[in-house]
Amino acid sequence: MELVKKVEEEVREFFSDTFGCHDWDHIERVYHLCLHIGKKEKADLEILQLAALLHDIGRKKESELNGKVCHAEVGAKLAREILEKYKVAEDKMIKIIHCIETHRFRGSKVPKSKEAKILFDADRLDSIGAIGLARAYVFAGELNAKVHDKHVDIEKTKSYTKDDTGYREFLVKLRHVKERMLTEEGKRIAEARHDFMEHFFERINLEVDGEA
Repeated sequence: MELVKKVEEEVREFFSDTFGCHDWDHIERVYHLCLHIGKKEKADLEILQLAALLHDIGRKKESELNGKVCHAEVGAKLAREILEKYKVAEDKMIKIIHCIETHRFRGSKVPKSKEAKILFDADRLDSIGAIGLARAYVFAGELNAKVHDKHVDIEKTKSYTKDDTGYREFLVKLRHVKERMLTEEGKRIAEARHDFMEHFFERINLEVDGEA
């Protein structure tokens, strides 16, 4: 636990001036989801704790470059530097780095270990449901996007632009999340969060048309 505390103190600095949808609060939510799922899956909780704390430390660089670099790849390299500083055993470090490298929804690397699958699910769960929609709208606000565009054509829009509304994020990514869950507990939680989003957008589309 001492190692976890030291890493947490250092990692906090990476989020001192990050945007709201990927701030320290996000890290804490993913951390607690990892512990919740990890206990049910009988996973290595220390690996999960460290991976959860470190998984988004490359996010700031990705945001600065408007998505031109992969935060999972950048984060994995930064994580190794931090873990080496604390003399973490190589076998443990490899497991943590694998979790970080494979946690990205749009990434090409596949989570193989139990802990990597749990981090993948925990990070995805924080992108859906009520909290996921709140984050999507915070991100849209950062890009000065519209509040809503029910007729959005995702083929004619781009990420990290004014087109990136909360609804676009739902159509491009969030509605597909529950299909990609890798753990049984993750699947269970995702079902309820997905249903909430479906109802939310049914309602907002009615309100936009003045029907509710």
